[in-house]
Amino acid sequence: MKIKRLICKKVGLTFALASLTVSAAQAGTAKDNKAAEKLYVEHCQSCHGVGRLGAMGPALFPENLSRLRKNKAVKVIENGRAATQMPAFNKTLDQGEIASLIDYIYTPAKALPQWNLADIKATNIQHFEQSKLPNKPQFAADLMNLFIVVELGDHSATLLNGDTFEPITRFKTRFALHGGPKYSPDGRFVYFASRDGWISKYDIYNMKIVSEVRAGINTRNLAVSSDGKYAIVGNYLPHNVVILDTQDLSPIEMIETKSSEGVSSRVSAVYNAPPRHSFIVALKDVKEVWEIPYSDKGGVDVYKGWAHDYRKDGGEGKVENWKSEDKFPVRRIQTQDYLDDFFFDPDYINLIGTARNSHNGQVINFDTKKKVATIELTGMPHLGSGITWDYQGKEVFASPNIKEGKITVIEMENWQVIKEIKTEGPGFFMRSHSKSPYAWADVFFGPNKEKVHIIKKDTLEIVKTIAPAPGKTAAHVEFTKDGKYVLLSIWDNDGAVIVYDANTLEEVKRLPMKKPSGKYNVYNKINYERGTSH
Repeated sequence: MKIKRLICKKVGLTFALASLTVSAAQAGTAKDNKAAEKLYVEHCQSCHGVGRLGAMGPALFPENLSRLRKNKAVKVIENGRAATQMPAFNKTLDQGEIASLIDYIYTPAKALPQWNLADIKATNIQHFEQSKLPNKPQFAADLMNLFIVVELGDHSATLLNGDTFEPITRFKTRFALHGGPKYSPDGRFVYFASRDGWISKYDIYNMKIVSEVRAGINTRNLAVSSDGKYAIVGNYLPHNVVILDTQDLSPIEMIETKSSEGVSSRVSAVYNAPPRHSFIVALKDVKEVWEIPYSDKGGVDVYKGWAHDYRKDGGEGKVENWKSEDKFPVRRIQTQDYLDDFFFDPDYINLIGTARNSHNGQVINFDTKKKVATIELTGMPHLGSGITWDYQGKEVFASPNIKEGKITVIEMENWQVIKEIKTEGPGFFMRSHSKSPYAWADVFFGPNKEKVHIIKKDTLEIVKTIAPAPGKTAAHVEFTKDGKYVLLSIWDNDGAVIVYDANTLEEVKRLPMKKPSGKYNVYNKINYERGTSH
């Protein structure tokens, strides 16, 4: 049942959003730039938000565009941007209008909008009192073989039975979810992050959103600790990470993302590193990676040694102002380049990262804080969608590429590229399962967006290419917990989730849905199955 605190929280929410509205008004430009502001409202606001605050697209302030020079920004507006929903405007806007827009978004706000701990706390909503909800599922199904299917078409999600492939329930979500939902370690709760900063906790057993909070203005994603106690949220705006108590999503700590030299940075993404009992933070605008421990099972005890060593030798990675009572100390790892995209080996000892405009990947060892290898990676590999498997007695890592039509396969013992599998266009997602002989890779971009390649993992050859919905984008597969079936999305408002037999590769069933994007199997996610993203 609804609890009385909700009324008070809604009052706090009203004041917080009123404050944000004032900040948005302050983010306007001078009166003599009204024409550019009108262009922004007409062509950009639906994705980048009122007052440039960000929505489905990122916030547009000079502070957020430090790595994008104006001449490159012109090209982005003219030609769009790969791996995003940014369209090309070269046939919609003339050169003068584009130049006007560039000047507008590179004009500093009179006051950059803020969102502090008090603002976050004011938005914390408890829709239901958790202790009064049943502790048993209110439906019959294998709880480990459930899927959450995100439907972008009308900002909803479907809870799907992975045995019968029948929907259990469908519910509304916040606007423009991003970064993939994350499960609690027992699979009961799932946490969603929206582009505009809202974090929602959904109780699968009771099929209810129980708690919400707005942890930022423009958010990238979230991660949940292996003990289930904490969630970390990475933000583009403000430049910070926020750590939440998963019990009620109340904020515990906010950490500004500034380099050791004080340079502020957006957060590209946050991750959980289970064997390390720590969170990993990818910073977009500075050459650092952060590791933040959340448990004394591995993190804090190790940190005591780190702090002692760093104070002794003054080496890189120093934990600044470290104290034994610090709950979330920050370990800084210096990198040779900006890292926009990450992948981890299964033991979370090595990080594989790449910059958007680089031709090489870096392999960084967490324990030594050193780069141990360089990987030749041209184009724009999508490492976050990479997977691993065993090939000829050795572990390999494979990544799709969002700029070139290829999949790069890398031997993880010597970090050498052993094969580039040619595809019919750039792809975004790649998935498999430890019990499946196949890996599936979409052709997300370009004229062949309707196609999906199926690769035999023991030969590294494409053995079948399917096009289940001609003219519509086919993307993102996820396996059932036993690896026997594959679910594929048709990314269209009149779309579907298609179920395939993972061995015969034949279609089994179609479920109509509204632009279904990601599908997330409980067992595969909480057990960090090798064939899926983490």
